[in-house]
Amino acid sequence: MVGDRGWKKVGLVALFLLPALIPLLVFRIFPMLASLWVSMTKWNLLRPPEYLGIENYVEVLTDAKFHKALLNTLYYMVGYLPLVLVGAIAIAVLLNSKLKGATFFRGIYFLPVVTSWVVVALLWKWLLSPQGGMVNYVLGLVGIDGPGWWTDPNWAMPSIIIASVWKDLGFNMLILLAGLQSIPDHLYEAATIDGATRWEKLRYVTLPLLTPSILFAMILAMIGAFQVFDQVWVMTEGGPAGATTVVMEQVVKNAFKYGLMGEASAMSWVLFAIILLFTVFQLRFQKRWVHYGD
Repeated sequence: MVGDRGWKKVGLVALFLLPALIPLLVFRIFPMLASLWVSMTKWNLLRPPEYLGIENYVEVLTDAKFHKALLNTLYYMVGYLPLVLVGAIAIAVLLNSKLKGATFFRGIYFLPVVTSWVVVALLWKWLLSPQGGMVNYVLGLVGIDGPGWWTDPNWAMPSIIIASVWKDLGFNMLILLAGLQSIPDHLYEAATIDGATRWEKLRYVTLPLLTPSILFAMILAMIGAFQVFDQVWVMTEGGPAGATTVVMEQVVKNAFKYGLMGEASAMSWVLFAIILLFTVFQLRFQKRWVHYGD
């Protein structure tokens, strides 16, 4: 049993946690629980909620529009994850070397991370503009007829992916750079003594010991990919012809455009369940490829 002194210690710890615990409860935990209740009601923000049970979930899971939005979200994730992770690994390895001006380049690569998504999306919407955009202008200089990018259903999602990778490279690079700097130098020295080349050091020393950081970056990037919204809303609003309609965009439209708060909340919880399943799957099978140092 906890004595008086123990309870005093618990109370003191709770007192110090209150400044962080209260906002967490008010702005995170309570809204999540409230949204779970809303997901089982019919509510348009104007009239009192009407309880429906699991009807909203049945509607969402059988809705063709939700299926299309989920497929588009998966398409975005499949295109986004490899590019942002491989690019971040390459940049982190480069900046971890004795590169002159490495600190400057770290700041340059991290600058998009702290830039507003609205600014980044508008920038890439201009860069990828079919008429007068910088990318198509440069392609034209080398004799390539640039595509319609975000105005073309076949190129709209790749446009979103390009903008997203450019913005998120710096964040993932920082995570992987921290992982690289935690690798002991004596392992590289031992590899050098054994006659390992630079490529062999990268393959047999760097990448295996970097896998915990890669896993962490992958999970964060995957969660962010499932929740993609800002760039889609600013660049395409789900178009053209629904080519970039994603789950979060459907959630926002159902909630604030159509007044279907119940369906929007149900979509959010279905998305939460999907993200949880993907995360558990990654953590479950991490032992097959993640190597933790002793």
